[in-house]
Amino acid sequence: MSEKNVKKDVKKPVKQNKNFKNVKNKTQKQSKTVKQNTKPKSKQKPKQTKPPIKIIPLGGLLEIGKNITLYEYDGDMILVDCGMAFPDEEMPGIDIVIPDFSYILENKDKIKGMVVTHGHEDHIGAIPYLLRDFNLPIYATRLTVGLIEGKLKEHRLLESAKLNTVNPGDVVKLGKFDVEFIHVNHSIPDAAAFAIKTNAGTVVHMGDFKIDTTPIDDNVIDFGRFAELSKKGVLAMLSDSTNAERPGYTSSEKLVGGSFSHFFKKAEGRRIIVATFSSNIHRIQQIIDEAVRCNRKVAISGRSMLNVVNVAEELGYLNVPKNVLTPIETIKNFPPEQTVIITTGSQGEPLSALHRMAFSDHRQVAIMPGDMIIISATPIPGNEKFVDKVVNELMRRGAEVVYERMYDVHVSGHACQEELKLMMSIVKPKYFIPVHGEQKHLIKHKMLAEEMGIPSENILLGVNGAVFEVSKKSIKWNETVTAGRVFVDGLGVGDVGSIVLRDRKHLSDNGIIVVAVSLDRLTREVVSGPDILSRGFVYVKESEDLMNEIKEVVCDVLERCYIHNVRDWTTIKTKIKDGVSRFLFTKTKRSPMVLPILMEV
Repeated sequence: MSEKNVKKDVKKPVKQNKNFKNVKNKTQKQSKTVKQNTKPKSKQKPKQTKPPIKIIPLGGLLEIGKNITLYEYDGDMILVDCGMAFPDEEMPGIDIVIPDFSYILENKDKIKGMVVTHGHEDHIGAIPYLLRDFNLPIYATRLTVGLIEGKLKEHRLLESAKLNTVNPGDVVKLGKFDVEFIHVNHSIPDAAAFAIKTNAGTVVHMGDFKIDTTPIDDNVIDFGRFAELSKKGVLAMLSDSTNAERPGYTSSEKLVGGSFSHFFKKAEGRRIIVATFSSNIHRIQQIIDEAVRCNRKVAISGRSMLNVVNVAEELGYLNVPKNVLTPIETIKNFPPEQTVIITTGSQGEPLSALHRMAFSDHRQVAIMPGDMIIISATPIPGNEKFVDKVVNELMRRGAEVVYERMYDVHVSGHACQEELKLMMSIVKPKYFIPVHGEQKHLIKHKMLAEEMGIPSENILLGVNGAVFEVSKKSIKWNETVTAGRVFVDGLGVGDVGSIVLRDRKHLSDNGIIVVAVSLDRLTREVVSGPDILSRGFVYVKESEDLMNEIKEVVCDVLERCYIHNVRDWTTIKTKIKDGVSRFLFTKTKRSPMVLPILMEV
């Protein structure tokens, strides 16, 4: 992986001169002498008011995922993260959801670069879609850069990308912003928070974090640096609200390792399949460690899992002994009791590897009675039904399924209430903005901040597109900018809007009736038809009487149009659609989509 030299942009802490105190004393003496020989000025120049820092969340508020925030100060702008979200059940056919980049593209001459907190999809997933229109420089830690490179390679944007690797503790200068990277713990290595410094003050942007005192890589969150920032004064703090409803502390990742050890012993003589998030490298490392201890071969299933494992192993974030990993195609060559499969699909996604295994649609892996399947993840809100469907199907095939609600096979990567309060007590911000979560999460986080002594008027809740203006005197929100969702469907970006989604939902709920009629070009008399085609409404062969009644309704509409000399195609189509819709609702109490097709002969 290539890394660009960013010495010009990265500032190291400056060592204090040993003679600094002496120089300061001499300067003070000289200044006293000058004061004695100088007449006092009658008028002093008024101090110039520093402009406020503008913080503009373009995603991540009132929702889970799609995290992106724009900072503006004195004419310069920077971006923090650029993530995607997964579609919900109200978005049939949509692959992913990305932020609306309209406001960013309108101001791209002011934007000096992007800094990225970590490598999860909800923070980097939309970067390729932004870089198509705006190739800005990107700064991130080593693993995060590696994961971004993999995404850009898929989109054929890697060669032109301006990726820069930064270490925790480094400061990146972007216009009038100095952005310091601070190490935090999360469910992926190399996560960082930011101290965003301007002449108007310092803003701490936490990103996703948890407090893990026994992390897998032994790198604990940098409490010391946050405390140093607190002593100098922190103007505002933006903090992750994902687990704001959960009391107590988030368990350490090492807890999961102990559970794996227990279940691997229990599964002696059987094949083990573990489903987890592809980006949870610490979890994958623990699975591999346990497989090595049990003399098992490990195979990786799922494209995203394979990509992450390859990047992490190449960069040294995964320690995999030789001859442990084997391609999924060759796993059948080993006895089941000597194999472990690490796979995607912990959320029950219909096209994921685990889902395909459960429904006998996987090319290399078929579920066998006795298999132990560990789902090492918590369902994202809205995915519970998908996960339950997969669990039920796996059990029906005779597999033993272990999932998070039963045992300690998953811990969150987000801070719970006591950790959130602890960070507030260390940072001591004047103003507080909860981010990353739905309305209930943000409100609960606001209540926690009030418990910590932050005045209610110093805590601001907002929406995507809100322009928060933060200064030493106040925090306020008076305007909004364009912010929203853009749907990605296949190769199409933004070509599916609310109207198309409404039609898809209509089709999925009630089906479609197609009415085809051929008319004489001159006389407008019916030459052939009407022919009725039903999809998702009723089975035609079992509803011949209903189909004949629909034909009669269409013929009546065409006859009235002929009598009243209606010759406009659009008007005729509308009358057919309205007539058939009214008839079907009266007859069946259902409202399928009616699509008239008129042909001239």
